[in-house]
Amino acid sequence: MTLGKIKNQWFAGAFFIVLFAVLFSVRLGLFQKASSNDSSLRAANAKALIDKEAWMNIVQNGQKIGYSHRKIEQSPEGYTFTETVFMRINTMGVVQPIRIKTDGYLQPDMSLASFIFSLQSSIFNFRLRGVVKDKTVTIYSGPWGRESKTEITLSEKPHLANGILDTALQNDLKPGQSKTLHIFDPAVMAERPATISYQARERIQTPNGAVKAKKYSLDFLGVKQFAWIDDNGDVIREQGMLGITLEKVTSREALTGFSSSSSDLTEIASIPLDQNIQRPFELKELRVKLTHVDKNLFLNGDRQFYQNGILTIRKESLANRAPEDEKSVIALKPFLEATPLIQSDHPDIINQVQRIISPSDSETVKANKLIQWIYRHIEKRPVLSLPNALDTLRNR
Repeated sequence: MTLGKIKNQWFAGAFFIVLFAVLFSVRLGLFQKASSNDSSLRAANAKALIDKEAWMNIVQNGQKIGYSHRKIEQSPEGYTFTETVFMRINTMGVVQPIRIKTDGYLQPDMSLASFIFSLQSSIFNFRLRGVVKDKTVTIYSGPWGRESKTEITLSEKPHLANGILDTALQNDLKPGQSKTLHIFDPAVMAERPATISYQARERIQTPNGAVKAKKYSLDFLGVKQFAWIDDNGDVIREQGMLGITLEKVTSREALTGFSSSSSDLTEIASIPLDQNIQRPFELKELRVKLTHVDKNLFLNGDRQFYQNGILTIRKESLANRAPEDEKSVIALKPFLEATPLIQSDHPDIINQVQRIISPSDSETVKANKLIQWIYRHIEKRPVLSLPNALDTLRNR
């Protein structure tokens, strides 16, 4: 079981975890790009930003589990952006430390020029960097000197996702107004729409007293998150899923006062059933009635579909697979190409695959042998990391 990434749908400085059965998904959130039809947003981005620095406590259900430090400064080329996040995460009763750092170099319009991202935990040390030229992002992953390269073409210039609140402020939204952006995730090479809305002004209580603030919401894949920004343009609170909140504090407060224990994300993210599932391995189809489901939540795709309040999940069967031919094998080739997190062209992975399969095996037999080897040899336990194939192979 690996920790992957929740794209920074939102939080400046946040790196939050959602547990879905056997897979953790954690945001990496390196890019956002404006919708191609939103010229006013691009024009607003041209306004100059003042230098900003913010320290935030990361609190889960009243217990401090970490902090974030975010800084943006003007430079001769535009802006520099640095964000450091440290958290102690409790997963299945095991508390593990994790540290994330993002360095971004931005153009005067805040579009991305280059970035460096790193994630360190007790076992894994992952690093990713990227360079933007025109509308092409070149991503380099792996250790220095042995990096793999991936190029991604976009329809618009990319922006740093961590600056989404600055984008909202520059666009000067009025109460009730909203803008839709597209969040781009290099880990899955996909884009998803995210809508940011200015809801209203309200008074909120802080450690230093009541403060008037603008309340913003962000809707991403049916999940809503919130932020409150004061009249100086500073984020004073952010509220997201799994009982996690960010609160503005001093640097001294951010670096001290950690809780000795925190809530287990496994328990928080789990949904209890009202009955036991008998002989689950014999199931061919699972139907679950869901209530209070947001209409924008993405539940359809591949082996599952959602209709009239019922989520249906069907087990895949190799027996029903179409016969192999040269055309079908060629059609699969794009799905086998290397990516920054699935390094299928790396010598270590190629050598391991060659020890598992035989050249004479059919494609279906090869796939089944690989699945069975992974099931037998990769330990199933929570690990704080991005789910990249090479580290998983080396650490088992």
